[in-house]
Amino acid sequence: MKSLEIVGFKRANLGKKDAKALRLDSYVPCVLYGGAEQVHFSTPAILFRELLYTPEAHIVDLNVEGTLYRAIVQDAQFHPVNEMLLHVDFLQLEEGKEVKMDIPVKYIGVSPGVLAGGKLVSKLRKVKVKALPENLPDYVEVNIGGLELGKSVKVGQVEPKGYTILTNVASPIATVAIPRALKGTLNADK
Repeated sequence: MKSLEIVGFKRANLGKKDAKALRLDSYVPCVLYGGAEQVHFSTPAILFRELLYTPEAHIVDLNVEGTLYRAIVQDAQFHPVNEMLLHVDFLQLEEGKEVKMDIPVKYIGVSPGVLAGGKLVSKLRKVKVKALPENLPDYVEVNIGGLELGKSVKVGQVEPKGYTILTNVASPIATVAIPRALKGTLNADK
């Protein structure tokens, strides 16, 4: 799994007024949970571009005024109107302790349903997994090699390697939709 370095600065004051002032200076208030104590810090907003605005999952190497932490993003809050990043929660990683994380889905294989004119529709872009930090995958492989027209591949059909999938096993990950033009020819064949 890729790791990104983020530099942070400890926050002295923890109120709404101070958080608002930080945001005006293009900083994002952050909290690190999961360690011996919570660490409140702020980080330049620009550093989150590669972390939050990509489909990939990352482990973060946090450098808060010289103290290093390994963490994952637990939650990110955005403004409901202008979508400005308001706050980020990090979870500190510990050796031997499993973490839960949303991991992107990657399709492998070629679907016969798509070759027959169907359209691959992604139902889930990410699945929630639980694993030790060293076993967190970059992506969850979903084989669509046997996916026919009108059929779905479900979470339960994915074979986890070194991690546990927490997403409901009955949830569809991808479906091959039958286009309207093809539906007419399929019905005419019957």
